[in-house]
Parts: sequence; structure tokens; C-alpha cells
Amino acid sequence: MSSRILYIHQYFKTPQEGGAIRSYYLSKGLVDNDFEVEMITSHNDSIYTVKEIDGVKVHYLPVKYNNDMGFVKRVLSFFKFVRKAKRLAKRIDNIDHAYITSTPLTVGLIGLWLKKRLGINYTFEVRDLWPTAPIEIGAIKGRFFKNQLYRLEAKIYRNADRIVALSPGMRDWIKKVVPDKDVFMIPNMADCQFFKKELKDPKLIEFYHAEKPFVVTYLGSIGATNHLEFLLDIAEEARTANLNIDFKVVGEGSQLQNIKLKAYLKKLTNIEFIGHQNKEGVRRILNVTDATYVSFADLPVLATNSPNKFFDSLASGKLTIVNTPGWTKAMVEQYKCGFYASPHEPKDFVNQLRPYLENRELLEASKNNARAIAESLYSKKLQIDKLVKVLNNESQIRANENEVYILTA
Repeated sequence: MSSRILYIHQYFKTPQEGGAIRSYYLSKGLVDNDFEVEMITSHNDSIYTVKEIDGVKVHYLPVKYNNDMGFVKRVLSFFKFVRKAKRLAKRIDNIDHAYITSTPLTVGLIGLWLKKRLGINYTFEVRDLWPTAPIEIGAIKGRFFKNQLYRLEAKIYRNADRIVALSPGMRDWIKKVVPDKDVFMIPNMADCQFFKKELKDPKLIEFYHAEKPFVVTYLGSIGATNHLEFLLDIAEEARTANLNIDFKVVGEGSQLQNIKLKAYLKKLTNIEFIGHQNKEGVRRILNVTDATYVSFADLPVLATNSPNKFFDSLASGKLTIVNTPGWTKAMVEQYKCGFYASPHEPKDFVNQLRPYLENRELLEASKNNARAIAESLYSKKLQIDKLVKVLNNESQIRANENEVYILTA
């Protein structure tokens, strides 16, 4: 008899929409493994809608949200989703277990309510460390408010049946908060069926104005936490060094216009901005890309992130460059598929990139290593198999410094 999972993710997206589509893959993977899945999410439309998406019944609640909202409007959106999701969950019958993914942290309130009122246990997936991230960024102020949020975080973790973390850094933080809880690490995934290491397409080179022999691409959100000023400094340094390379910025976010203005004022003709892309658009841009740049602001909590586009880069066989001194730095250095460059030293980036410009064999070796690690450690199938084992209680944990391996008991 199959288990019925109530999957709750406030920002569920499909490949056609683009963005963070982890929940699409995991929910579809559960269906493919004989689970029944109902998803509660939100959209910016004004009416409640239900769709069947690849075997998953998706409930879209009318809760508006966008990255341009101020802090108060965001908080109101979070609590509106909690209220509507609880009301809807009462009408969904025969739920065996809930799988609840952050952010925001407030979705954990739904899990606490499901357990107390309906007797439904929940697994809590930690995609970002809340409230630590917004506190370090400066979005949350006041000792009382911070303490209340940390208490809520601990309560959500303590009451969870199981916890899933997306990176070793997240796992280590959670274990400090709730030392007695099992924490399973299931990182974001590399879609090795969709993305491939391939030769550049001349038509795409022309379409994306990627005629330069080397292209560095940033993919993802353009917000305060990404601090793309670092990339502007790198582009300026590359121009000074007369490097024959182009930079592409692909995405949208609250800081896009500000970053565009700064690039204009710096007269950076070697950087181009491309709007938000769905998954197919990302694939096309990666085709003409030689290296990707994963950018975050220089805050300790952001070094724990497990960014989607990092794994798209690996699956596409790209030289993968990171600017945080966390687990991604350790990974690209260990497997020789990229490098870490200090965000405050653009010359460091240029100096480390130069050998790849001069030695195509070195570049190809790194690209091959990226694809190999995507297939062996981060494939979509592997992450789905881990989740199935977690939900079926078939797992135990063995940890080392960098990885958590989930084994059949």
C-alpha cells in the first residue's frame, strides 16, 4: 500500500517556469516510487487552483509574493500562506506523512500544527538556515525578535520526525541545535539527463553574442545576498588585464537595476545581462559558457548554501568557480573541477583563471571532472533514492568531513 505524502513548499516551481525546481523533481520522484503526493504551494493569481503535474496533485493558494517586497509585506505573505495551508490541509484525507521545505521558516508552523491537531508527523527540509541568514544580512533586528525566531527554529527541529539538510554546513548547524536528531544530507541535484557536456553550438554563440573564446556566466538570483558587485569588480579587472573574455549575468532580482547601473557607470562593455530563463533557456546559455561563477555576499551563513545553478554547472561539464569558503570550495578543489576565488580580490580570480585560458587541455580536464562528479555524487536519481529511503525509514547515517552517505539498513 502506497504512502500518501503532503508536500508543502510555498514557492514550488516547474522546469517550464524556471528557478528552484528541486521540489518538482523530488515530488515527481516520489510518485515514480509509488508514493501518492499532494503539494500545497502558492501563486500570484487571485484564485485557488488545482493542477495535476506529472502525477503530483498541486494546490495553488492565492498568496502574492515577489523579491521586490519589503520586509513587512514578506512577513505578511509568509503568515498568510501558513493560515491558508492549514485550512486546506484539514480537507485533504488520509495523509500518512508531511514533507515540509523551507524557506521561509514559518512553514514549520504548519508542521507543528499538523502534528498537534491532526496527529501527522513531518519531515522538515532545511534549504537555508533561518533565522541565521536574514539576521546576518541585517534584515532582522532586535534581540527579542531574534531570540523568538531561534526558539521557533529549535521547536520546529525538535518536533520533526526527521530532518533533511542540503549541505554539510547546514547539517552541522542543525546538529548543534538538536544534537539527538537524525539529520540526513540530500543536496541539490545535478540533472545529468537534461544537461550534458557538449560542444558549443554556432547558432547559440551568435544568438547570445558569445563570440569571445571564453565566456564566464553567472546564473541565479540577483539580490543582496548574491552581491554581484564582486562580479563587476572581476569584469573590470579582466578588462584591465586585457583578457579576451565575456561575462554573462542570467537572472532577476531586487538588485538587478542597481547592478546594471553600476556596470554602466564602470563602462563594462565585457558584461551582458540576460533575463530570467526557464530550464531550457539555462541549458542553451550553458552551451556557450566555459565557466560559471557562483556568487554570494561574504557572510558565514551563506557559505552553507547549496545553490541550484552550482549543480547545473557540474552536470553541464563547466569549470565551476565559487566565492564562498565553505563546502563548495572544498568540493571543487578536491575534485579539481573549478576553484575558489576570494570575493575581495578580483586579481586573484584573474590570476587563477589565466591558466585555463592558456591551456585548453587543463580546461577540458576540469570540465570532465565536473561532469564526472555530477554523475557519481549529485545525480538526480541518487538524491531521489536517498529521500525514498528516508521516508521509508530504511536509512542510517555515516558521516565524514564533507559528505553524509545514506545507506540501506
